Amino acid sequence: MTIMSQERIFAIKLSELEHQYEQTLGCLKSYQTEDRQKIQQDLEQVFEKYRDAERRLLRGVNTSRSPAVAALSGAQLSYDRRVREILQGKLPGFLHKGDGSFSADQVEAISLYGEYAIDFAAQAIRYAHLVILFAIDAQISLDEQRQEST
Repeated sequence: MTIMSQERIFAIKLSELEHQYEQTLGCLKSYQTEDRQKIQQDLEQVFEKYRDAERRLLRGVNTSRSPAVAALSGAQLSYDRRVREILQGKLPGFLHKGDGSFSADQVEAISLYGEYAIDFAAQAIRYAHLVILFAIDAQISLDEQRQEST
């Protein structure tokens, strides 16, 4: 793989991330005027995308030719399952009243969970930046080694 092909792959992935960010931000803005039924429909769609991503991670764990990729997929899968357990299991049980209503404190707690998720995503982006730099540096080193040996 050359630096150019690495750069292209990273650019494609970052473009996908940018699209996801823009879509999420656009939804956040539009939800201010949406009714609850529309929000609940979108919630189910996002959960389905989340489950699809989880299935892809599981395939990565089970079928990857690279032990490193399988291990990374396993770590992400473990994290995703734990977060889902908290979100779907413990968080609603702690926050949701039996009559379908929420208190101001409960809404604040859910919002703080959302803020944490955004902070975690930001940390993941910083980590991706580090790994991208490492990959580019490694490719440059490999290219230099190849030039020296010819």
